[in-house]
Amino acid sequence: MKAADIRNMSVEDLQKKEKELFEELGNLTFHHRIRPLEDTSRLNKIRKDIARIKTIRNEAAAK
Repeated sequence: MKAADIRNMSVEDLQKKEKELFEELGNLTFHHRIRPLEDTSRLNKIRKDIARIKTIRNEAAAK
């Protein structure tokens, strides 16, 4: 997910997307502990997307 796409989302959409990503991260982490994932880079991509969402949400709150 690109930062420009995230900036175009509303606050409610950002919260919803962040919640979805947290759930997906939890599920993938759980599955990875049971049996290694084929694409472990997905974990890092989700973490970075969550960080982007938090950063942009904080920027908007500071304005």
